[in-house]
Amino acid sequence: MNAYTPQVGDLMWDEATRRVGQVVGRVGCWQLKPPGGGREWDAHGPLRPATPAERLSAGVAMANARSRGEAP
Repeated sequence: MNAYTPQVGDLMWDEATRRVGQVVGRVGCWQLKPPGGGREWDAHGPLRPATPAERLSAGVAMANARSRGEAP
């Protein structure tokens, strides 16, 4: 098991939702939000640091959402 403790602002992979989120805090469980902003969610599953490929994929998804007018 990895002893890494996420810090606010870290990009993490949420195993339960299978998505990358930015750590915004912890109240019982970790709260994450999409890297470019959006609705927060509670991470109940294991977390690990996002890989470079996962970071890139999340960035491309956010850029695509912006181009469609779905994100600020």
